[in-house]
Order: sequence, then structure tokens, then C-alpha cells
Amino acid sequence: MSTKKNTPINKDIVDNKIKESGIKEVGTAAIRELVTLVNKIEAETGEKYIRMEMGVPGLKSPQIGIDAEINAINNGATSAYPLLEGIPEIKQESSKFAKNFLDIDIKPEGIYPTTGSLQGSLACFITIDRMFADRDTTLFLDPGFPLHKQQITMIRQKVESFDVYDYRGDKLREKLESYFKKGHIHSVLYSNPNNPSWICFTENELQIIGELANKYNVIIIEDLAYFSMDFRNDISIPGEAPYQATVAKYTDNYVILFSASKLFSYPGPRLGIMMISNKLQTLQVPELKNHFNSDVFGYCMLFGVLYPLSAGASNSAQYGIAAILEAVNNGKYSIREDVIEYGERAKIVKKLFTNYGFNIVYDKDEDKPIADGFYFTISYPGFEGVDLVKELLYYGISAISLLTTRSTRTEGLRACVSFTLRKQFPVLEERLKLFKADH
Repeated sequence: MSTKKNTPINKDIVDNKIKESGIKEVGTAAIRELVTLVNKIEAETGEKYIRMEMGVPGLKSPQIGIDAEINAINNGATSAYPLLEGIPEIKQESSKFAKNFLDIDIKPEGIYPTTGSLQGSLACFITIDRMFADRDTTLFLDPGFPLHKQQITMIRQKVESFDVYDYRGDKLREKLESYFKKGHIHSVLYSNPNNPSWICFTENELQIIGELANKYNVIIIEDLAYFSMDFRNDISIPGEAPYQATVAKYTDNYVILFSASKLFSYPGPRLGIMMISNKLQTLQVPELKNHFNSDVFGYCMLFGVLYPLSAGASNSAQYGIAAILEAVNNGKYSIREDVIEYGERAKIVKKLFTNYGFNIVYDKDEDKPIADGFYFTISYPGFEGVDLVKELLYYGISAISLLTTRSTRTEGLRACVSFTLRKQFPVLEERLKLFKADH
């Protein structure tokens, strides 16, 4: 613990705000709980934090999307219910996008806009769980996004997980198969790049996942919320390699979740895109008829689950994202040019932390150094993650514990660079210097 009371943020105010919040242990607080707490500390002290707790895009939305959305609103988009299956433009441009940047063929019929990719994951959990009479569990390749766990808890479904960092490369096959062969796993969810660790699966690992999905008829839910943000590879040229790595190259048992929030800095309208494989979209599953009005997977997903969840996704936002996708597909807007700023910030900020005694927790993709991107993970000698969250609050730095992501690295924190502006780097360095001096 700190040896000084003269910390950058008044210790008594931090302690009082924690007490007022009712949070039993601040290190295990949910992301939004921590956001609210830090907001209140900032308001009371007048001191600005280095905000690293929430993965909120920190860049301006592309003007082409804004203009298209305004035009749609002026032409009556707000006065009409959205098409449940999505407007033709977003379905067609998403299909082209999948070919141009994933090198996979997905028909427009299997592409649905969702209210953020989170609605897509919830819809997958519900639909896939009803496909199998004899299976009842989703497997998470953790660490992962805490809200996915909350969704599973909310709908009272079963989940198992393991920290995939311990089973990289060929080790992944034996570990995955040890779950699949028990016969109770119906689906797998992971993010790639990974939130929070920023590890990225290799082609070998994705092939292993795909081959085992085929062997055991397991559905893979691939969360590509951070599409193309492994900045070690430039995948920004439509129709040219390298492409975004995906399990879809190795199996047809997949649903891809794409988000406009990070890649296009377009989080406000809450628009995501679900891409269902051609095989799965038309797959007839007798068990589904016991729960829905059809036995066809895509039909059940759309009319049985997405419909009652929200009855469609933002009408005007669909036109905005469709316009961005069209520009990307035509090479008029780069998916790399703006967001690479996150990687450049991460490289600098990680160096600041390690200069002052912190360690990078998840630091390798097999034998290669991890990419610089939206997130990175840190620890400090002598601290457990839940204690480090609280201690850093006194120094004006906020991050979340890896414990909330089901990581086995309980000493670690997840830090996001999206709100860490370059003008704040000197302040961050001064606070880290004080932290090291006090510990």
C-alpha cells in the first residue's frame, strides 16, 4: 500500500466516494460502476484522471457516415420502423466487406444488423442453446469481455471457460478437445484481437478451432469487435492479402459478430452486424421447431430472437454504416488510417508503465511480441489486481481488474488507450513516477 498520504488525488475524498458508492470491493467493480465512481471523484476534486477503465472509442466518426445518416433522417428514416433483416444496402455492402477483408463468401441473406455486437452475442447464446436437446453449455476462450459473462448469467445458461494464454499453439487442440469430447458444449465464444489481453490467434490456432468445430459439430461465435486492429498486419486494401484472420477459413459452423463502434468510431447509434455462414443460415435443425415457428437456423435467429429483442436496429444508423462500408469497399476510406492511432498510443503508454516498474501481463502471441492496440495488460510487483485498481485511484489512474474477465492472471489489470490523449502523457508519467517512489 501507499507509504504517503500526499497522493495526486486526495486520499480522503477517494475513500469517501468509494464508501458512498456502496461497492464492496472496488477492484471487482463492473466497468460502468468504476466509470461512475471516477466521475464523482473527478467532480469532487477537480482533478482529471487518466481514464483507462472503459473501452470507449476516442476518435471522431467518419463524416461520410454522419452525412449519410443525416440524409436518411431528412428523408424519413426516423418516421419508419427499420427492416428487421436490415436495409439492402447494408446487407450487400457487408457481404462485399466480408469478401474484401476476410476473403470469405457470405450471402447478404445471412447478414443482419444488430443493436451493437452485444445484441448479436446474446441472440447467439439464445438461439444456439435451443439447437441441441443434449447440449447446454457455451465455452469461453478467456480472458474475455465481462458483459458476455453477464449475458449468460442474465439468461441463466451454463458456461465453462479456460484462460487460453496457457494453451497457445498446438496445446490448444488437446485442451479444446478435452471439453468437446464430453458432449455438452454447443458453442464457443472468443474475441480476436482479444479483449482484454490483446492476444491474436494465429492461423494454426484458428485452424485447430475450426477442425474441432467440424469434428464435434460445435458453433463458433467469433467476436471481431476490434476488426483489423492487429496493426502488425496491414489489411486495409480491399481484395488483397493479408486479410483479417478468421475461423471461417476452416469451418462453416460460425457466426461472426462485427462492430461499428471501434473500427469506425461509431458507437453512439449502437449498430453491429451479424454474419451467419451460408451453411448455418439455411441449416434445418429439428430441435429448433420445439422453440420457434421454424426449424431453419437463420429464420429462427431473425424472427425468433432478434425480433423480440429489439424489433430491428437503428434505421438511420444502417444508412450511415452502409455508406462507410461502401467507401471502404471502393478504397475511398481506409480502415487503418485513423484507428492506427490506438496502436501508436499503446506503444508509448506501455513503455511509460514498464519504465516505472510495471510488467506487461499478456506479452506474447506464441513466440512473437504482442501487438500494440486498443488494450494492454499490466501488473505491479507485490499487488493483486483488485488491490492495484484501488491503489491507482489515489494516483489518478483508472483501470479494471483482469479478475472480472475470468483471467487466471489475478495480479493484472486491463488498460485501454482510447481516452489516453497524447497531451496527457506527461501527466501520466509524473503520476507513475510518484507511484513508483511510494511503492
